[in-house]
Amino acid sequence: MEHLPVEVIGNILSHLGSARDVVIASATCKKWREAWRNHLHTLSFNSDDSPVYHDFITSRLEILITQTIFQTTGLQCLTIFMDDVHEFYAAPVIAWLMYTRDSLCQLRYNVRTNPNINIIEKCGRQKLEVLALAHTSITRVEPTYQKFPCLKSLSLSYVSISALDLSLLLTACPKLDTLSLINPEIAMSDSQATMELSSSSLKSFYVEAFGLDKVILEADFLENLHLKDCTFEIFELIGNPTLRVLKVDDVSVIHLEIGDNTENLEVVDVSNFTIMWPKFYYMISKSPNLYKLRLWGVVFDDEDEVVDLETISLCFPRLTHLSLCYDLRDGVLNYGLQGSADLDNVVVLELGWTVISDLLSVWVAGLLDRCPNLRRLVIYGIVSEVMVDSRPVGYSFLFLHAAHSCL
Repeated sequence: MEHLPVEVIGNILSHLGSARDVVIASATCKKWREAWRNHLHTLSFNSDDSPVYHDFITSRLEILITQTIFQTTGLQCLTIFMDDVHEFYAAPVIAWLMYTRDSLCQLRYNVRTNPNINIIEKCGRQKLEVLALAHTSITRVEPTYQKFPCLKSLSLSYVSISALDLSLLLTACPKLDTLSLINPEIAMSDSQATMELSSSSLKSFYVEAFGLDKVILEADFLENLHLKDCTFEIFELIGNPTLRVLKVDDVSVIHLEIGDNTENLEVVDVSNFTIMWPKFYYMISKSPNLYKLRLWGVVFDDEDEVVDLETISLCFPRLTHLSLCYDLRDGVLNYGLQGSADLDNVVVLELGWTVISDLLSVWVAGLLDRCPNLRRLVIYGIVSEVMVDSRPVGYSFLFLHAAHSCL
């Protein structure tokens, strides 16, 4: 080990990540301490990594973090993640950010401070590529001088920000690739009824635990759209997006519009969602490259609507992964076996149910017959407690059909 260059040792210490582990390892010898001071590029203070942070009083922890950071030069990645146990004073946090602002490329910050700090004013903006903020507020965004020319990933969790400031922040990030909003607190002015966001570079947009009357997103190069646990009256994606992945999970929306350009769609994953199938089907039907279709816990707005395998087979000829959840209402299957077309390219089939009925095994067997090249079958569901010979009746009966069809 004594023959390793000090730069290599600094890289090894950087892969440890946890500040506590780095400090312990750096005590090995003088050479390792030099590597820590001059060649360490990653440092993480995370209360989830070690319970020792809970044992310190807040002022003592602030001193330890300050001493650790100030003994390094050229930090590139800094994570400060503290749960609700600690609330730091603003002064030391500002000192940490100002000390590292010239070299930092990645900042992940989740610390409650008193008073609150506007992080985007304090962190260095010229080199920053990844910024993840939580439990803080952002105010007074000035894109004329608060520019992030290199920022590619922005994550805001439990962050308070106005709709105008969020829009201005996106404007200040000309190379933004990924945007994540988790339970944001969006302030709207009295004259606003719509939140409008625009980005000429955005490729991935993830939204979780968010509700608003109307959201309009303009992103010409968006490839991945994921909505989870959201409530909207209207969500519109405008411009000329080239969506490849569409995921909708536990979302309530009256009008969902993803644009007419769906030729590049490869994955459609919909779960716990009430939809008007004809309208939704029209949005995705012009997607010849679709290879994964997941409809799980979907409730159809019209009780007479049925998705049949014939339609799926003809519209999505390249489909290789199909996931359907068995639902029987008034004696009608949501996913019927009408038609005779096979799903020749499907190699992965995922099936599930909420209630076992006499028709379940017939439905599963019918799907297996339509997938002659199936390689993998995954079944999810609740097994009946009725036992015969110490085995659940529904479970054993179902898998007999599956094994026979695959053979």
